[in-house]
Amino acid sequence: MVLMASTSAANAYIGPGSGLSAIGSLVSVVAAVFLAMAGFVWYPLKRLFRRGAAKTSKSAGGVGPDRLSAGE
Repeated sequence: MVLMASTSAANAYIGPGSGLSAIGSLVSVVAAVFLAMAGFVWYPLKRLFRRGAAKTSKSAGGVGPDRLSAGE
């Protein structure tokens, strides 16, 4: 137990391939977290915008794709 608690530095060489893999993994994790947070914010905003646009077109009497009939 004492031997495991008193470890020293390994002074190991990390080659360019593993270094680039580590950096790429870090960048992809950060991008995934950022995109997940952006998705959680964007989806409700998109629904809110669509609901607002639908209300304004119906209240203004606008002709949208949902108001057209086959004969017009």
